[in-house]
Amino acid sequence: MAFRPEAGCCLPQKKRRLLRALTSKRRQLVETRKRLLARVKVHDKLGTADLFTDMDRDLRTLLGDQIEELEQRIEQTIATDCELAQTATILRSVPGTGPVDSTMLIAEMRELGQITGEQAAALTGLAPIAHNSGTLRGKRAIGGGRRLLRHVMFLAALVAAHHNPDLKNFADRLRATGKPHKVIITAVARKLVTIANALCRSRQKWAPQLS
Repeated sequence: MAFRPEAGCCLPQKKRRLLRALTSKRRQLVETRKRLLARVKVHDKLGTADLFTDMDRDLRTLLGDQIEELEQRIEQTIATDCELAQTATILRSVPGTGPVDSTMLIAEMRELGQITGEQAAALTGLAPIAHNSGTLRGKRAIGGGRRLLRHVMFLAALVAAHHNPDLKNFADRLRATGKPHKVIITAVARKLVTIANALCRSRQKWAPQLS
């Protein structure tokens, strides 16, 4: 609210609301599938997996089909809106940003491209915040923001740190200075968000930096 006092004064456009509902349902089903697979492993260790083999297989198939159906609906929703389709194309041009990451950014961060890089990092909870009290007093740490986006950008950063030439070099420089892995991935995620924000503002696809 400090960054954009007018935020929340109006609902996002209908297509973006639909996209948010679809991505939310997909996330719910993915989490359900993860829990199912975890339970299957537990039954394997207990020697009781045979009791539920058919049920678990059918449920896993059902979840997979529903997730695939949602992903198709998400792609159709984006494809039928020129602005969303262009934004998705821009975001996916960045090595390390895939369909899930780009869709989450579009659905959960309608401010993308209309704010500064620092504001984008803060909204995703990737901006370092100085702590003036408690056990973290005198230190800076990330926090706040939109937790779901932060989680997605961490996963995207793990890929980008290896497959995006610019961000790989950036990560390698931090690694050479002895920075911990989590600090490196957080920094890469923050850069990834600021890059996405800048590209959406300029409406340009990603291009590697010349050095």
